[in-house]
Amino acid sequence: MSDSSDLHILRQKMLEINASKSAATETARTAISELNAMSIGDLSDVRGTSEFPVNASLAQPLSVTQSEAEKIRAIAAAKVDRAGQLPGLSASGTVGEDSTFGLNLNTDTLLGLGTGDRLKAIEATKEAAGRRVAQANEDANRQLRKLEGQIASKERQAAEAAGLTAQAKQNLDLFQAQYDAGQRQVMDVVGVYEIYARQQETEVTLKYEAIRLRVAMAELLGVLADGSAI
Repeated sequence: MSDSSDLHILRQKMLEINASKSAATETARTAISELNAMSIGDLSDVRGTSEFPVNASLAQPLSVTQSEAEKIRAIAAAKVDRAGQLPGLSASGTVGEDSTFGLNLNTDTLLGLGTGDRLKAIEATKEAAGRRVAQANEDANRQLRKLEGQIASKERQAAEAAGLTAQAKQNLDLFQAQYDAGQRQVMDVVGVYEIYARQQETEVTLKYEAIRLRVAMAELLGVLADGSAI
């Protein structure tokens, strides 16, 4: 180094790089510990991520499934309530010389005050349950369409970033060769290296943002775990 100020700047940058690396390593170590706490096996050697195929048509969203189940339950409860409001029919009789048989119709509940209103309320319960299912389906579809758009955007940006990273690496190699030939100053190479490092970080960030969005879609669809195996 011919300039002591350049040496000072380089040392400062090295300290910043080491500090960032230590922080990232600690974050990764904490994440692996949390993952191991949720797993039945040791996942400390897990690196990166495999292909995560998921799309909006893979399964019915959990919120819609729940609403449909609640609809079935509400309609069943409404039918039970409605049966309690209708007249009852019972048979009675005696066996012997003076045997008698008859059917009795209990109309007390049917003729009670407010019975008609209660029957209307039961029918309204069915309609309301159907509307909740429709609303849940609409909300889920809207969220899925939003996630689809975000995933496509992030993956496109990640692909573009990969191209820019490759270009930045070529520039770095060129500047390094020119520096070795005495045509560049060391700070010129440092500047290009920083651009390359930032571009790498951007590429990785976009890649995993897309994966997180796919995980969010899988959660919405309820396919993060095999429910039948739980």
